[in-house]
Amino acid sequence: MPIRFPYLPLFGTSGETFLAPLLPLELCLATANPVSTHGLLDSGATVNVMPYSLGIRLGADWKTQSPSVRLTGNLAAHDARALIVEAHIAAMEPVPLIFAWSESDDVPLLLGQVNFFQQFDVSFHGARLQFELDHARP
Repeated sequence: MPIRFPYLPLFGTSGETFLAPLLPLELCLATANPVSTHGLLDSGATVNVMPYSLGIRLGADWKTQSPSVRLTGNLAAHDARALIVEAHIAAMEPVPLIFAWSESDDVPLLLGQVNFFQQFDVSFHGARLQFELDHARP
């Protein structure tokens, strides 16, 4: 059964605020404590992207993570590493999410096509400022 979430405030780099599909979730690596955060649902993003400081908070070690991932767009100048974490979202079963862990903090946590949108069905209701999330099942 789908779970409905409201759009939440997102603060831009120039101080502006707008409402966006931000998903509250908890991320964890196998050996570390979970971290509560929000991810921006971005159906135009090819991959999930994690800012550097969040990976550090999760207990990841930049030097031991491999392979290197090539990012595009405004993050093309930054190195990235593949990082697999477990995501807990509301009352749903935990799922593994694969992130391009960026060496930059100049990006929010992005939930993109690989592999967030492969794990979940998402319905956006922009006029109502909400979205629905359902775990995709084969």
